[in-house]
Amino acid sequence: MKPYNEEQTKKEQVEEMFDNIAPTYDKLNHIMSLNIDRLWRRRVMRIVRRSKATKIMDVATGTGDLAIAMAKRVDRTQILGIDLSEEMLAVARQKIQKQGLEERIMLEKGDAEDLHMVADGSIDAVTVAFGVRNFENIERGLREMWRTLKEGGQLVVLEFSTPKNKFIRWIYAQYSHRLIPRIGSLISKDKRAYVYLPESVDEFPSPERFTEMLQKAGFKSIKRRSQSFGIAYIYVATK
Repeated sequence: MKPYNEEQTKKEQVEEMFDNIAPTYDKLNHIMSLNIDRLWRRRVMRIVRRSKATKIMDVATGTGDLAIAMAKRVDRTQILGIDLSEEMLAVARQKIQKQGLEERIMLEKGDAEDLHMVADGSIDAVTVAFGVRNFENIERGLREMWRTLKEGGQLVVLEFSTPKNKFIRWIYAQYSHRLIPRIGSLISKDKRAYVYLPESVDEFPSPERFTEMLQKAGFKSIKRRSQSFGIAYIYVATK
């Protein structure tokens, strides 16, 4: 990722980038995933609903799509949404207010790698949708999420991946590396952000390697489910 400022850390770059693209993020995210991200989020929501979690933390909540979906469809839940970007949270607050979900969802600016505001073992389920690849230190973020979960609590991660099928991988590479930056620059006026997003998918650990990282962080009973020919994966792990 080429920095906006040479002296910035990745975390600072990510925060600035998402602040810049917050107003158009939802539209571009749906374009980037060909609108399939809505289906993937519904699958995550159903996994969480089956776990009967009542205290949920949505890390890298962004503009709140997953938190809102869970608040509307998972009974008796209280959801804490955390994100680095204040501008993304501002968009989320507007959406939450419009849906009348202020009593179900609380938002807080915070760092996934330092969740000091959340007590040990206080959360039933942690979700992350398209956020782990933006962590500066993935291992540290996973350990923090493990710490906040109750024994038997569940982590559900939805993340883009690189398809294993050569033909699908080639098609998606053409789409993500050529078309998405052009669309992004037209709509968001920040082409660099939409060059970074496909690059961050390329750099993200393979499903096998990410599973090993979950195990190293202390998680067990880890399952991964390929979505849409391997364009994304859903990982489910237990503390």
